[in-house]
Amino acid sequence: MSEKEPRRGKKFNQKLKPYLVLEYLRKYSDENNPKSATDIVNFLKTRGVPAERRSIYRDIEDINKVAILMEYDGTDLDNVSDEDAVYNIEDAEDKLFEDEYDLIKLIAYDKHKKGFYIKNRHFDLMDIKLLAECVYSAKFVAERDAKRLVNVVCDFVSEAEAKKIKHDAFLTDRIKTNNKSVLFNISTINEAMSYKVEGRPHIPEKITFKYLKYSIDDLKSQVERRHGEKYKVSPYKLLINDANYYLLAFDDKKQKMMTYRVDRMKDVSFTGEAREGEEEFKKIDLKTYTQRVFSMFGGEPKTVSIRCITPLLDVMVERFGKDSSFVKIDDSHFIVSARVEISDQFFGWLLGFGKKVKLLAPDDVVEKFKAYLDKIRELY
Repeated sequence: MSEKEPRRGKKFNQKLKPYLVLEYLRKYSDENNPKSATDIVNFLKTRGVPAERRSIYRDIEDINKVAILMEYDGTDLDNVSDEDAVYNIEDAEDKLFEDEYDLIKLIAYDKHKKGFYIKNRHFDLMDIKLLAECVYSAKFVAERDAKRLVNVVCDFVSEAEAKKIKHDAFLTDRIKTNNKSVLFNISTINEAMSYKVEGRPHIPEKITFKYLKYSIDDLKSQVERRHGEKYKVSPYKLLINDANYYLLAFDDKKQKMMTYRVDRMKDVSFTGEAREGEEEFKKIDLKTYTQRVFSMFGGEPKTVSIRCITPLLDVMVERFGKDSSFVKIDDSHFIVSARVEISDQFFGWLLGFGKKVKLLAPDDVVEKFKAYLDKIRELY
């Protein structure tokens, strides 16, 4: 008799069968795509595991028993004996056919479609859709990495649902970074900022990198700023703004806190030098930092007052935060007073609202804004 032939009527690989049933249903079933016992039997045969329809029902009952057992198991395994167990397999079996436990069962049966499907997953379908969209909407994640990460989160739903999620996510057209080392950059920066690395104490250290920019001569690739000279900074915080990842760091050369786009960083390396700028970092209120700095950076911080039409209230709250001062003038206007960095970027942002806003104070900033407008007018 061949060693591969079954003996005494026993079938091979039966111990693997419940696991294969569960994994088959995880991958191929959902509420809209239930699988019959015959479907499952046919799948098992393709994997070299013979099975009968009746045994599938027993396997699914056992899987659901385990789901109930684990849901209600409150046992502290380190401090209790077997006799004191809170819940056991016999208890779970007693509850298997009680309706109130249907929500806990892992596998459900659709009477109308006459098929089984995974009812309880780690994440809801909408959770995975949201995670996939967040991954793909992030400008700092390269196209290749975005697809890989979406594949990772889609392992938590059925194959049919995963196909739809990927189709919906990748339909959206966004400008993505070409820098394929972004995830490595983030990992390196996080390690440089850590107080413990691989379980051992670590002193947060400076990093060096080359910073990239676009060149009009070749928009498909970026060139190095400062002719390739390395930046040396003390990293303090990674921030996300407008789907871009930024590093907040103390710049050695400028001796002040600066922000850098992580997707524009190249050759990020450790230096072994303890970071500096802790006092400067402590002065920053991270809650309002992005509202004050991003898109209006590079200038002297000042508190400005701007008169706006009422429909712009949402825009101003989102830009400056609810903690800024908002004063109603009349039913049509309000004044917002907020801390910003005075720069051409700020003036350009303000100009985009046209006659809907008016810069009121302080006087020196108003004069700078007038001069900015005059310079633009000279171009025409």
